[in-house]
Amino acid sequence: MDEKAIVRQEILKKRDTLDSRIRRRKDLLIKERLFSLTEFRQAEIILHFASFRSEVSTLPQIEEALRLGKRIFLPRVDRNLKRLDLYEVMDIMEISPGYLGIPEPDLPKERQRGVNDADLVITPGAAFDPRGHRLGYGGGYYDRLLSELEQGIPLIAVAYEEQVLTSVPFEAHDVRVHMIVTDERVIDCRRT
Repeated sequence: MDEKAIVRQEILKKRDTLDSRIRRRKDLLIKERLFSLTEFRQAEIILHFASFRSEVSTLPQIEEALRLGKRIFLPRVDRNLKRLDLYEVMDIMEISPGYLGIPEPDLPKERQRGVNDADLVITPGAAFDPRGHRLGYGGGYYDRLLSELEQGIPLIAVAYEEQVLTSVPFEAHDVRVHMIVTDERVIDCRRT
């Protein structure tokens, strides 16, 4: 296994073993921190993700953002083209299990949107470091999507504190996140 695969496996194992009560408390703290950010409060259109397995629970974030009048885009995997297509959701009920059981929108083509239509992007990942390096899940779907992101659109990761390492393996083409919101802190990666 390469270094990325080893780190990914270790961190995901740690994340998977978090106690459910602790996880719920951490999810709430992350949501509160995220919603208090100027970048979040000012955003009108947010590209988010529907959580899967032991990821930070994002469905409450999405529901609350919709209640606040924000427009929400969610990704759907296109396996043939090996990319993420984005769709605007109006209701949490428009999300259902898709590729590998990952929750995603099943919506008509006219609801498809572009990554640069958003004014805030919230991304998942397996591990992060304070310099903004992101270790994904190995499929490259988010790497391809984020490489299209225009300068100036804030890119924020939500993660449990256990997912933040001193450093993660990265390559020159990897897109760095601007901020990481955890249950313990907000890390502004632009300052490093």
